[in-house]
Amino acid sequence: MNKRKYELICLGRLAVDLYAQQPGARLEDASSFAKYLGGSSGNTAFGAARLGLRTAMLSRVGDDHMGRFLLQTLSREGCDVSQVQLDRQRLTALVLLGIKDRDSFPLIFYRENCADMAIDEADIDENFIASSHALAITGTHFSTPAVHAASSKALSYARKHAVRTVLDIDYRPVLWGLTGRGDGETRFVADHSVTAHLQSILPQFDLVVGTEEEFHIAGGSEHLITALQAVRAVSKATLVVKRGALGCTVIEAAIPAQIDDAPTFHGRRVEVLNVLGAGDAFMAGFLYGWLRDQAIERCCAYANACGAIVVSRHGCAPAMPSRAELDYFLAHAERLQRPDEDEELTHLHRVSIARPHWDDLHIFAFDHRSQFFELARACGGDESRLPRLKQLLVEAVAQTERELGLKNRVGVLIDQSYGEDALHAATGRGWWIGRPVEMPGSNPLEFEHGRSVGSQLLHWPAEHVVKCLVPFDPDGTPESRLEQETQLHTLYNAVKQSGHELLLEVIPPTALGPDAKASQGERVLRAMKRIYNLGIRPQWWKLAPLPAQDWHAIDALISERDPYCRGVLLLGLNAPFAELAEGFSAAAHSASCRGFAVGRSLFVEPARAWLQGDIDDAALVSRAAQQFTELAALWRQTRSHAALAPPSRKDLGAAA
Repeated sequence: MNKRKYELICLGRLAVDLYAQQPGARLEDASSFAKYLGGSSGNTAFGAARLGLRTAMLSRVGDDHMGRFLLQTLSREGCDVSQVQLDRQRLTALVLLGIKDRDSFPLIFYRENCADMAIDEADIDENFIASSHALAITGTHFSTPAVHAASSKALSYARKHAVRTVLDIDYRPVLWGLTGRGDGETRFVADHSVTAHLQSILPQFDLVVGTEEEFHIAGGSEHLITALQAVRAVSKATLVVKRGALGCTVIEAAIPAQIDDAPTFHGRRVEVLNVLGAGDAFMAGFLYGWLRDQAIERCCAYANACGAIVVSRHGCAPAMPSRAELDYFLAHAERLQRPDEDEELTHLHRVSIARPHWDDLHIFAFDHRSQFFELARACGGDESRLPRLKQLLVEAVAQTERELGLKNRVGVLIDQSYGEDALHAATGRGWWIGRPVEMPGSNPLEFEHGRSVGSQLLHWPAEHVVKCLVPFDPDGTPESRLEQETQLHTLYNAVKQSGHELLLEVIPPTALGPDAKASQGERVLRAMKRIYNLGIRPQWWKLAPLPAQDWHAIDALISERDPYCRGVLLLGLNAPFAELAEGFSAAAHSASCRGFAVGRSLFVEPARAWLQGDIDDAALVSRAAQQFTELAALWRQTRSHAALAPPSRKDLGAAA
C-alpha cells in the first residue's frame, strides 16, 4: 500500500459527553458530571489515534469553549483537526449520559441545530480525502439532506481516489426523529424510510459495521439473516456484525443460512460497567488491524479486546486503550474478567497514553509555606502580602519564558495556602505545574486537608501535578514506617482515581561521617526501591543532587521498575549557584533527569528586599527573573556540554 498522509479520516458526530459520576443513580438524580470527548466519529478517531493510526477528523464544532476542548483533546492524542471547521452560528453538541445498571444507560442528546450536523459540501476538500487510505462515516451523517450531501461528496472523492470506505451504521432513532427528543436510550425503531435511505448509500462502502439491531434497520427486517441478505443484495462490502459478549461475525461473501455458520470471532467475557462507547472502541480496534492489512482474525481480536476494555470503564474516549494496554489485555485475557481491577492494566492506562512531553524542565519552585512565613516575619513584613508576592513570581517566570524562548520547558511549584491566586494565574499557560499536598514539616506524613486527600483533588485542574515531600528512612523499623507508607498508599490511590500525575520528593535522614555524601545517595536509592516495592509508581521523583556514579543506579532502577516514569527533577535546598552547577553537571548524563525545580536559591534575596520595602513590584519581577535566567543558563551550559562530550570510560563501566 502506497503511504498517504493519513490512514483514516473520520467524518461525523463530534460532541462533548457529560457523564454522570454516580453509577447506579437515575440521570435525574446524578449530582455531578465528568466532561469527555464524545460522538461516535470523534470517539473512533480518538481511539484509532491512541492505538497509533495516522488519523484525521472531518466535522464541525462551535466557536466556543466546548469546541476548543474537543479540538485540543483530539490534537493531544495525535489526531489531525485541520479540517474541523469552527461554526460561529452554532454551538458544539452535548450529550448527557448515565449508568443506571448493567442494562440501562440513559442519555439525552442536545443536538438542536448543532455544529457537527451543519457540515456541508463546501467543507469537503478533494485533496484532503485523497490523502487518506480510508474514510469512515457514520449513518447519522446521512440523516438530513445537508449532511447527506456533504457525506456523499466525500464518498465520491473517496471512490475516485481509491480510498477505502467504511460505514458505521450508528443507528440512533432519536437522531432520525423517530422518538421523543429526550429518549436517546432507545436503540431500535423499525422505519421503512430509514431502511431505504441506508440501502441507497450501502453500495458505496467497502466495509459496513453494525450491531445486530443496526443491521435490522439497514436490511429492513428484524430477522438478522433476512436483513443481512437484503444488505448483501445492494452491497458487496465486508459485513462485520457486532454481537456483544459473543464477539463478532464477519461475512465477506454470501450470507449463510445461520449467523453462526459465518466466521465468528469470540472475545473474552468481562464484567460490564458501561456499554456506551464500546462500539466505537470496537471500530477503532478493527480499523487498526484492517488498515494495516492484517488477517481478519487479528482485526477482530483487536476489536473485541478494545470493546471489552472500554465496557469495564467510565466514559467513552478517555476509556480507549493504548497499544500497550491492548497488547497486555490480549496476553492476559483469560484472567481479566474485571479489567478495571487489574493493577498493571490500570497503570498502563495512566502512563502509556499521550501526555505532554517534558524533557528539559526549568521549574521555579515557590510552594514553600513556613519558609515564606518566617521570611516575612524576619523582614518585619506583613504575611498578608505573601499572596501578592507569589503572583509577582509567576510574572517573573513568564518573563523568563519569553526572553529565553522556553515554551514547553518551563514550570512552577506553587502552594494553595499563599499561592491560590498565583496558581490561577499560572494555569492554562501550557506550563508544568505542581502543587503540594503535605503539611509542611510533617513526619509522619500528614496532608494539608486531612486524610481525605482524594476529595480535594476533585477540585484541582487536570494539568496540576500532585507534589508530596516525604521524609523516608529506608532503615527505619516497620513500626516507624507504617504510618508513612499508609499515607503514601492513600495518596497513590487518590491520584489513580483523580487522574493527576504524582511527584514524590524523597528525603532520607541525613547521613553522617566522612562518607556521608556517598552513603546519602545509597539511602535515596533504597528509599526509592522500598516505595516501588510498595506498588507505588510515581510519574515524577524530586531528588537532591547526587554524585555522578549514583545516577547510573537511579537510571537503572527507574528503567527496571517503571519505564514509563516521567523522570527526576533536581531540588535546590537554598544552595548557592556554584553548588547547584555541580549537581547539574553530575546529572548531565543521566537518562532520567529531566530538569530542575529550585526555589529558595532564586527567590530569597529579591523576596526579602520586596518585603522590607526596598524594591517595588517591577524590581521584584526583574530580579527574580534575572536569578531564574542565570540558573537556566547554568543548566543549559551543563546539558550542552554533556551533549558534546560522551560519557567517560569510567562512567560507561559504572553504567554497565
